Formats: sequence, C-alpha cells, structure tokens
Amino acid sequence: MNDRDWLILKVLYEKQNITKAAESLYMSQPALTKRIRGIEQEFQAVLVERGTKGVHFTAQGEYLAQCADEMLERLRQIKETTLNLDAEVRGTLRLGVSNYISKHKLPRLLKLFREQFPQVDFKVLTGWSRDVFHLVYNQQVHIGIVRGDYHWQESKQLLFEEDISVASTEKIELADLPKLPRIEYAMDPLMRMLIENWWSRTFAQPPLIGMEVDKGDTCREMVINGLGYGILSSALVEKDRDLHRITVRDEQGAPIVRQTWMFYREAALETKLVREFVRFAEKLDFKNDL
Repeated sequence: MNDRDWLILKVLYEKQNITKAAESLYMSQPALTKRIRGIEQEFQAVLVERGTKGVHFTAQGEYLAQCADEMLERLRQIKETTLNLDAEVRGTLRLGVSNYISKHKLPRLLKLFREQFPQVDFKVLTGWSRDVFHLVYNQQVHIGIVRGDYHWQESKQLLFEEDISVASTEKIELADLPKLPRIEYAMDPLMRMLIENWWSRTFAQPPLIGMEVDKGDTCREMVINGLGYGILSSALVEKDRDLHRITVRDEQGAPIVRQTWMFYREAALETKLVREFVRFAEKLDFKNDL
C-alpha cells in the first residue's frame, strides 16, 4: 500500500459514503471502488461492505482505517527526514495561520521566504486562532501563527503587538458609546473576551448594536462609511489616518494589547525547512517589513 491508499481508507472511513469520499479525493466512484478492491486483494480480506445508507467497515477494515493516520504521519516523517539529509532547503512547509495574518501578512512573508529558498512549497490552513492552536497541538502543521494569549508549553516567538481601538469617522467621547450604534463582527473568542471584559468594566449598559457583519475588514469598511463605530485591532485601522481612534485601556490606564505568536514544537526544528523558517520569521519586523 502507498500513501494514497492509506488516504483513501482514512477519507472513506470519515465520510462513510463512496460518493462523498470520491468527491473529497477528486476521484470517480468507479476508480475509488476499484482501488478499494485492490487493497482488499492485497490484505485478502473484505474491508468495506455497501449498505443502504452508505458503507460499512468490517472489523479488518476498521483496524486498517484506524492505522491510516499513523501510517500517513509516518510516511510524511520519512519524506521530511529524507529531504532534511540534503544540503538544500526544500520540501513542503505546513502552516496554520489565523484569518487576519493569512490575508494581511502571510503572502509577503511567503514571497520573501521563497526568494531565499526557491525549492520550498507551502501547505497553508487558515481559521480562527483557536482552531490554528489545535492544528499545532495535534501536529497537523509544523508552525502556527495565532493572535491572542494561548497557553502553549513548547517553543514560541512573539511576532508583534497591536492596540485595540474604538474607531469612528467623527470624534466621539468614550462615555457616549452605549448610546451610539456599534458595528459588531465575528471575531476570535479571545478577542471577544478582551472587548467584553473591557466593556463590562467601563459601562453599566450593554452596547447598542446597529449592524452585524462577518469580519473585521467588513466592519472597518462600514466604519469608514460612517455607519457606526467599531472596536478593532490597531493593525486594521492604523493606515486610515482620517479615522478618529480611542485606545482601549485597562484599569491601570495601560493600552490593552493583542499579541501575535508563532508556535511550534521543539522537535520540529530537527527538520531543516522548519528551522530555517523559524529563523527567518524571527528576524522580520512584522509591522514594517510585511
């Protein structure tokens, strides 16, 4: 069996449906069925049986499907170790990156890295910082770039910090916020907790939500067009010089900051590609270089 066969078993076991598995694997159903029969012949056992609601794995099939993750990970490690023996830095770097970083920082970061190491490819998974944290924890990616203070026990590097600001087109007073329309947006749970804790310490009334949008970039555009105020990270609005901004502060009067971290496992540094990327990222000024 090769890595494609193990992936077929993994996906089919997850989907429990030939059609859905074939779509995920970008295969035709006949081709998928033929490959499953080939695997069964190799192991001389029936692994998958069709049912009225999909497929059913036999005991032998379940065992092999449960081995699939381990085998795929082992095959990946073998490939990476083999590449690591070469003097040249090459291979596929697997990154988990928060949504904001993937849009505003990552493209130039990867461009600069590839200019130095042209034989490198990338596999990038994006999402909320909480989801990226789990990707690193479960070793699904080599490196995670997350925004917020997550409890990570292994290696990490602070990339940059940003203030949180109340942004509006007109000058407003902080005390008037509960009476003014706020543009709310979907955000990472840690960011939401920072804002909600600050609000509850500062005001007795809940915010007046005038509009709900999908993300911070959309909120920023609504603010620019005078449709309300937004509470946003400074990185989103620092280039909009015409916006009025009030820095959100803690009880001691210090700005409330949001940190962006690079997380990775120490063992990952044994791979030359990962080691070089960590060194490269540590030297960059994420606020000014990207």
